[in-house]
Amino acid sequence: MSLPQRIVIKIGTSTLTGGEKKLSAPRLVEIARQIALLSQEGIQVALVSSGAIAAGREALGYPALPQQVPAKQMMAAVGQPRLMAMYEQFFAIYGLHVAQVLLTRADLADRHSFINTRDTLEALLNQSILPIINENDTVATDEIRFGDNDALSAQVASLIEADLLLLLTDQEGLYDADPRSHPQAQLVHEVGAEPIPAELWQAVGGSSTGLGTGGMVTKLQAADLARHSGAEVVITHGSIENILLRLAHGEALGTHFAAAINKLEGRKRRLLSGSRPKAEIVIDNGAIQALQNGSSLLPAGMVKVAGQFERGDAVRVVSEEHKAIAIGLSNYSADELHKLCRHRSSEIESLLGYTLGEEVIHRNHMALL
Repeated sequence: MSLPQRIVIKIGTSTLTGGEKKLSAPRLVEIARQIALLSQEGIQVALVSSGAIAAGREALGYPALPQQVPAKQMMAAVGQPRLMAMYEQFFAIYGLHVAQVLLTRADLADRHSFINTRDTLEALLNQSILPIINENDTVATDEIRFGDNDALSAQVASLIEADLLLLLTDQEGLYDADPRSHPQAQLVHEVGAEPIPAELWQAVGGSSTGLGTGGMVTKLQAADLARHSGAEVVITHGSIENILLRLAHGEALGTHFAAAINKLEGRKRRLLSGSRPKAEIVIDNGAIQALQNGSSLLPAGMVKVAGQFERGDAVRVVSEEHKAIAIGLSNYSADELHKLCRHRSSEIESLLGYTLGEEVIHRNHMALL
């Protein structure tokens, strides 16, 4: 079995604290150790981490505060730098650099923010820097909240086209009934690519620790979203020895969800759903051959641009005979590309006064038709 190239790991508060009130330094060190080993194997990892509110409570001496959004936002504001300082310290033991990425739903709903977020995460991963992602609780309102980091992790898995999403929790996985009230409940080991059965949706319940904001239902929702973008998903207990290494190497632990579609099909669906029908880039035969060999689209291969579109829009790539070749996310607007046709990538900055990258469409953001 081949190793996944890119993994998103979501770790909940209960896993970081071990069910106690405060963050567990040994657990954070163990997470850092395993992710460092994955990195050494060439696997790119993005970490979606809860724990800011728990860190804030600890820093403030566990104050008695009303269970209202401003109080939680205040504790998140206090706790987030504390959480990141711990991660930075512990990952440094293993020679890994970390970066903080705080997001709200609005960041991924707006086209320009979506592109900037994606490009930032790609740049971090390609430089072997670990993105540590959390919801921006300090500024998020109900209208722009993900609501929980399970949903955020599924969005990130889709955004960076991860092969595998690991949802670490305080249960062994998904059961066919609530194990707290049904001792005979059985662990569901495998969920296929077909739609999730209604009885599994009915079986999921909330968290028993009171430390996190999500429950098993949010994990099931996240798993369903991620597998429809082409990722496999595993829900399992975060305290199992060497859990990250064992899952990355394909060991059957917890509940495994097969991808509903492959990554290429997921990419194609996303691109087609966001494409502008009249927006096209016409390319020559040399560029067509390069794309079919796995290269990105460069400006030298462009013949002309048709229609209006902005940076980040999905546009069709066609031959001079108007045959559909590919669809992808443009790094430049139509107006910018008009100036770049037939020019080398090295000339972009002199022609525009700036550069947004040497590719018109990067191969990672393109699907051949």
